[in-house]
Amino acid sequence: MARALWRGTISFGMVTIPVRLFTATESQDISFRQLHAADNSPIKLVRRCSSDGKDLETDEIVKGYEYAKDRYILVDESDLEKLPIPSKHTIELTAFVASEEIDPVFYEKSYHVEPEELGRKPFALLVKALEEKKLNAVGKIAIRTKERLCSLRPRNGSLMLETLFYSDEIKPPDFETPEVKVSEAEMKVAYALIDLLHEPFDPTKYRDEYREGLMSIIEAKLEGHEFVAPEEPAAAAPAVDLMAALRASVEAAKKRKGEAEPSPAQEPEQAKPARARKKTPAGVS
Repeated sequence: MARALWRGTISFGMVTIPVRLFTATESQDISFRQLHAADNSPIKLVRRCSSDGKDLETDEIVKGYEYAKDRYILVDESDLEKLPIPSKHTIELTAFVASEEIDPVFYEKSYHVEPEELGRKPFALLVKALEEKKLNAVGKIAIRTKERLCSLRPRNGSLMLETLFYSDEIKPPDFETPEVKVSEAEMKVAYALIDLLHEPFDPTKYRDEYREGLMSIIEAKLEGHEFVAPEEPAAAAPAVDLMAALRASVEAAKKRKGEAEPSPAQEPEQAKPARARKKTPAGVS
């Protein structure tokens, strides 16, 4: 079983609920090692002192806050432990808000919330109450070295905790969006296009095609093939005639929707594998 990232209690009025947090997301990015081009040896990153040039071990490094140029105040773990922050061990629910009142720009990271055995009944009560009232709970939680604003929301009979950015962490745009008038006719065609593409959100329909393509290149090189990329469609030019572009988009959407709904007699066509040409392996060490 995964290791809990945080263990503490949710404070709900006079009720305390012991819980554990587990990360709900993980990156699927493909990582690369840096290599020496001459012999493909891995590059080793070192921590080097800027004054005497000595390479340092982890236990020789401390933390410092630079309050002036090259002037530091040292801060260690014992200092951090002295901080009077209740949220290190308790999430105190201070407000209940409608989920649509939280702008998605504030969402940072998601966590699964699991109740400890003694907290299962009050946990179920909180979940049910939030579901019935259609509300999110707001509080604070300290994870590692930062106290974060957080939101608790019901999901599939349990709770998700979302850490939130503080208001001073949200950057306003450094540009202005000009006001542009659009006609009623253009709005009607835009509505028609949106209605054609309107559907329930299904995240399983979407794939990371960049990652899949990158893995195809890596696998082809491992097998001694040269990867042959499929032809990319030409990039669409900016619309000069907005109404014509909207109407063309509606027709294209209708056609795609018709193709995406095969008759029961039709079998789905199998995807064709990418073509590859055999050659001597390159870049494999």
